[in-house]
Amino acid sequence: MNELPEFWRTEIWHPLSVHLPLAILLLASFFYVVGFFSRSVFWKDISKLLLLIGTIGAWIAIYTGSIADSAVSRQICDPTVLETHETNAYIVGWIFSIASAIIILDYFGLLKKIKRIASFFILILMISGSGFLVYTGHLGATLVYQQAAGVYTPSEDCSEFTD
Repeated sequence: MNELPEFWRTEIWHPLSVHLPLAILLLASFFYVVGFFSRSVFWKDISKLLLLIGTIGAWIAIYTGSIADSAVSRQICDPTVLETHETNAYIVGWIFSIASAIIILDYFGLLKKIKRIASFFILILMISGSGFLVYTGHLGATLVYQQAAGVYTPSEDCSEFTD
């Protein structure tokens, strides 16, 4: 009789930590685009707050992904997908970190002379970061649903679920 593995194993931490920052960063980008084109300070301010929270969450997701890598990389058939997923995750983290740094510099009044250029540059970063984020999520889904990365596969008769 097979035994179910413990749920709180390290490769589970990554999917638990990745979905909230993903949603927050996509919302931050959407709100920034709305604020940029409507010239609404409200939407831009909400976007900036979400961006800072989402960026911190993205780095936590990258950290937990690195932990999961050691358990998952030995199970999957095509490790190049995992490598591309990890590379793109770092790109996402850095894109949103740069946007966050610009927002922090602006908050402290250090970008007064180039405020419009900085605002446009943040817009470009948010849109490109969202694109990389969606692609990185697609690669993560490919790892889980095509290669069963980090997924427990029950026995054919599901005997481990009976008492």
